[in-house]
Amino acid sequence: MAVLENIDIRDILPHRYPMLLVDRIVEFGEDYIVGIKNVTANEPFFLGHFPDFPVMPGVLIIEAMAQVGGTLVLKDLPDRKSKLVLFASIEEAKFRKPVLPGDTLRLELKTLKRKSTVVKMQGTATVDGQVVAEAIVMCKVIDRPGSAAAPQA
Repeated sequence: MAVLENIDIRDILPHRYPMLLVDRIVEFGEDYIVGIKNVTANEPFFLGHFPDFPVMPGVLIIEAMAQVGGTLVLKDLPDRKSKLVLFASIEEAKFRKPVLPGDTLRLELKTLKRKSTVVKMQGTATVDGQVVAEAIVMCKVIDRPGSAAAPQA
């Protein structure tokens, strides 16, 4: 059972198709979150990566992790519509197995450190209980350009 459905995630994250890489959130607490990405054969990246052996690009697996983490960071911010969560760093990224059409990617992130606008998380991506990728991601919360909270030049 999902805790947050796709429509709820779209209310939190600014991403939209084809860059929204989270289908639902199935679990979260104060310092962890678990999201799901259903990888389908009609994903636009499979047209070129690779036509004879479609594999989800590793960078998009990390992006999916970051989006799940961004959901955790933004979900309780009252002014989240005026904020963006941007990558600050990616560390120790490892890719263990290819992610293929038909796979259900489970993305688990746990907060390692949190300061006022910076969050560092350990992410693990699994398919059928097997680790396919892992990384430490750090993000920074900024004021969305054009929002009332953003400084004016």
